[in-house]
Amino acid sequence: MTDWSAFAGVAGVVLTVLLVLARLSQGAVPGGSTAEPAARGTDRTLPDDVEGPQPLERADDGPVAPTPELGPVVLLANVAVSQGTLGVLLVFAAWWTAVPASALGVDPAAFAPVPLAAGAAAGGALYLANETAATVGRRYGVEGAEAFRAALAPESRRGWAVLLLVVLPVVAAFEELLFRGALVGALSAGFGVSPWLLAGLSSVAFAAGHGAQGRLGVVVTGVLGFALAAVFVLTGSLAAAVVAHYLVNALEFVVNER
Repeated sequence: MTDWSAFAGVAGVVLTVLLVLARLSQGAVPGGSTAEPAARGTDRTLPDDVEGPQPLERADDGPVAPTPELGPVVLLANVAVSQGTLGVLLVFAAWWTAVPASALGVDPAAFAPVPLAAGAAAGGALYLANETAATVGRRYGVEGAEAFRAALAPESRRGWAVLLLVVLPVVAAFEELLFRGALVGALSAGFGVSPWLLAGLSSVAFAAGHGAQGRLGVVVTGVLGFALAAVFVLTGSLAAAVVAHYLVNALEFVVNER
């Protein structure tokens, strides 16, 4: 018998850990949000005949070093390992709590040619929409995800192979399993909640986990998340959503960073 509550609890923990890790990593990549320095008080000038307090001597008055930014190799390894680990935990939880494969969209029918083709078509269309939104944003001076993407772009052929064949598939598989398979499919099947309502809520969480991509990137990611959820709900296939997600990410890197 499926223990829906236990699985929902594990999915909530995985989501929380992912959002915390995403928040902590924003300052380590270009384009991520960092805390602004505290505002200085108003400069009050004393009369010439009044001696103000003397500043305390400091052991080192040199410039404060900025937070170092991580290189592409470290960033890619961090993404693959962290999301891969969380993905394994989620798969184990689904097995342990006996969540049906159909609820997650991974039953045999989900891998049929029709849903996979639908996922590929959706991925191409979403990539074009994503690029259009980025172009409009740049025209109006709104920061997008270019700096974040550039920080992850490899510098060698081997790096590109790792990105396209390891990192991006892991990212697409894990994020679709969590945000679409677990938070939409499983919760809808287990608790009788509308999948479209869950699609909207999970898309908000999906956007919140991409704060390093800038303001426009967060908005676009939220819309993309709902579109991927629609692919999942309409096809009943997690594989279709994974294919669409992978194509959007891969095309962005290959077209813009090669």
